[in-house]
Amino acid sequence: MAKKTDLICVGAIAGAFGVRGEVRLKSFTADPGAIADYGPVSTEDGKTEYDISLSRGVKNGLAARLSGVTTKDQADALRGVRLFLPRASLPSLPDDEFYYTDLIGLPVYDAGGGLLGKVKAVLNHGADDLLEIQRQGGKTALLPFTKSSVPTVDLTAGRIVADPPDGVFE
Repeated sequence: MAKKTDLICVGAIAGAFGVRGEVRLKSFTADPGAIADYGPVSTEDGKTEYDISLSRGVKNGLAARLSGVTTKDQADALRGVRLFLPRASLPSLPDDEFYYTDLIGLPVYDAGGGLLGKVKAVLNHGADDLLEIQRQGGKTALLPFTKSSVPTVDLTAGRIVADPPDGVFE
């Protein structure tokens, strides 16, 4: 089984779709339909694998069949399950693109070199992505993950340099 850091979350099951065992699938890949192209996906613990067959696009996701899931009850039981692929199954990325999992835990510095915090999560609620930054003292801040607010992501050095809009870290 792959180490957790070698697994990339590529989707999640939002519940059953219809009565014949299809699921509503949220794809986290750049091209949502590509989730079915990389081979079998697994649960986070690696104990269960599924082949994905996409049916069609539906509101808030894709209708899909998962191997071994044939009833609405089985599909409903999978609601909330996240689906993973080994990093090696995914394509290499250009220098200006990242797998979000690689950003989690990176320190975030301002342009003057001051530590702002560490990336706790990468969020997307429909508009631009946001970096949730865990600050010292337990507070968090939401930083727009745009080129103007985050001009530098250096995975080699293991750091992010941010130019946050006024008020984000106050």
